[in-house]
Amino acid sequence: MFRRVGLALGFGLLMAGPVAAGLDDADLTILQFSQLNGWAEDDHVQALAVFEETCALLNDPQWRPICAIAAAHDGPARSFFELFFRPVLVEDGTPGLFTGYYEPEIRGSRTRTSRYRHPVYRKPTDLPSDVQWYSREAIERDHVLEGRGLEIAWVEDPVELQFLQIQGSGRIRLPDGSAIRLGYSGHNGHPFRSLADELVRRGVYDVHQVSAPVIRSWVRRNPEEGEALLHHNPSYVFFREVGHVPADRGPLGAMNRSITAHRTLAVDPDFTPLGAPVWIEKGGEGPMNRLMIAQDTGSRIKGAQRADIFYGTGEDAGREAGGIRDPGRMVVLLPIQRAYALKPEG
Repeated sequence: MFRRVGLALGFGLLMAGPVAAGLDDADLTILQFSQLNGWAEDDHVQALAVFEETCALLNDPQWRPICAIAAAHDGPARSFFELFFRPVLVEDGTPGLFTGYYEPEIRGSRTRTSRYRHPVYRKPTDLPSDVQWYSREAIERDHVLEGRGLEIAWVEDPVELQFLQIQGSGRIRLPDGSAIRLGYSGHNGHPFRSLADELVRRGVYDVHQVSAPVIRSWVRRNPEEGEALLHHNPSYVFFREVGHVPADRGPLGAMNRSITAHRTLAVDPDFTPLGAPVWIEKGGEGPMNRLMIAQDTGSRIKGAQRADIFYGTGEDAGREAGGIRDPGRMVVLLPIQRAYALKPEG
């Protein structure tokens, strides 16, 4: 999640089944489907297709029969969800918040040129785990990784490179029209610091004025101060080439499968099981009532009512995702047996 510095490609999370440890300590309310705003109007066929993309990975006795039924189901998709699930509102005292993320596509080259001179690095073999390593400033200004053959490609804009790292995956469009697809591989152990928050702290902009295009423009107009701003975020993400995902499919999420625009949700797996259907009711501009599938995670997505909506690939998706910071609620659909084990009737 991918937006997402420190995207968790945690396939190991799935092997014990989709068990969310935080559910035991959260406030749970079992709802009726009639209490989900707009439930009847959604495209349940599309939601079921996305659910099936990762269902087979749910190695858990309460999910396996449901996934087998989903694969063979030829009736109304809405009936499938209503027959085998119960909506469970999970709350931890924090208001609901939805943001958006996307897969960036930026220009670059396999070789260094006068135009493309900022390296995109693969993960070093000596990168320690759970320890702070070289900072972004050391990597970008002091060039501590030069000469080690770690360059996957070169790009022209250091701001776009940092946005690519924040998202955790993306594509580099090469001069011949082909593309390199990148997936998250690791990071340097430093905490993420927001460029937008820093510009607001400095008094350069008010909160409502800051966006990705504004940051990009300010850095270009102020080269020295812009470089210092980029280095304010010490976190640095390394990538790997992803060659087995078709170009017309979404990037890989935390379940190691392609994710789907407007149907994949990044969640906190402590509260929402990976692979579970999740009904969202997002307010703000462009309100959204929709059945999503929890197929991704992100290091900044924490809490029972915190989620990130995947908006797709490219500049248009980035503009759409960048404007999302909206209230609302999310309701996880759990297998009936699991729902009533957590919250017995009466």
